[in-house]
Amino acid sequence: MSFSPASIKSKLPRVGTTIFTTMSTLAQEVGAVNLGQGFPDFDCDPRLLDMLNAAARAGHNQYPPMAGVLALRQAVADKVNELYDASYDPVNEITITAGATQAIQTALTAIVHPGDEVIIFEPVYDSYDPVIRMNGGTPIYARLPFPDFRPDFAALRALITPKTRAIIINTPHNPTATLWSRDELNQLALILRDTNIVLISDEVYEHMVFDGVRHQSVTSIPDLAERAFVISSFGKTYHVTGWKIAYCLAARELMVEFRKAHQFIVFTVHTPSQHALANYMALRTHETLPEFYQAKRDYFLAQVAPTKLAWSRAPATYFALASYAHLDAYNQLSDVEFALKLARENGVVCIPLSAFYSNGEDNRVVRFCFAKKEQTLALAVDRLKTL
Repeated sequence: MSFSPASIKSKLPRVGTTIFTTMSTLAQEVGAVNLGQGFPDFDCDPRLLDMLNAAARAGHNQYPPMAGVLALRQAVADKVNELYDASYDPVNEITITAGATQAIQTALTAIVHPGDEVIIFEPVYDSYDPVIRMNGGTPIYARLPFPDFRPDFAALRALITPKTRAIIINTPHNPTATLWSRDELNQLALILRDTNIVLISDEVYEHMVFDGVRHQSVTSIPDLAERAFVISSFGKTYHVTGWKIAYCLAARELMVEFRKAHQFIVFTVHTPSQHALANYMALRTHETLPEFYQAKRDYFLAQVAPTKLAWSRAPATYFALASYAHLDAYNQLSDVEFALKLARENGVVCIPLSAFYSNGEDNRVVRFCFAKKEQTLALAVDRLKTL
């Protein structure tokens, strides 16, 4: 009898090719401008590359400490303390990870047992649900109601049961470009008081907040910080998403459990990158990132204003939402159909918002990424004007 792959019971039977892969492949096939997936088409600061080269040539090419190079953990601790008045011990409360997705997976793997429930807010980043399921947990969907995408705390409270192990929040939020206010975080703290629910806060867009508004980090709310894994991304911040390097902050007792899982998932992270980032953080370029991306947002939104789409303001992240619900020529199309049509006929790739809903909720809205060169955005705008 020969082996049959069909005999394997899939842990993720509903997972197939993602819309992100589908749209990026289509962009290549039809020569469309790809404003779909969330990564820059420009390079990082040459000084960071010089530091990476110097670190490798200086011999930093073997395994670093499992938790990460201490100089980088110290730089993270200093930044967090300065920005959010929050104190994290770099030795015991900060771990460098192979990207934010790995940090989320590690946190969930550390705490979720079969039968546990984890509340996530949709529209939702697509990695949360599968990792919960792979650990035997059940994702429970809270809503960020369209069109404002603000958390509904009465609805959240109703979802909490004795099985609730964790809640994941994402602020600033992908895909809606919204961010939680301090008042909303305080309301969350009140709901979690007197529970043992763990909070996972995905804050990878923390430095992309515009119009003079400050990012409100979970680290700055003591009642939340004590129960939270807080995750951010060097890749997003320094335009090196392909380096897959991020970090997790947590109180010592939580971090002990995080590192137990971390050491058997990746053990550790690329050594030269850590040394390079430790040196680069001293340049404090994260301080100019809001201005940098706000200029891109303002340019893009100003240029697309004459198009027939209705655009959101995008107060954070590097995404902007656009609605076509008011357009009689298109509003009979699902958002997936519209995105495919836009790519094939107008030469611009976007992501349908329904891809971020467990039930495929379709509000005739699509997402565009403006983390691109000005010439890329200009070409996309010219094509969007042909709608």
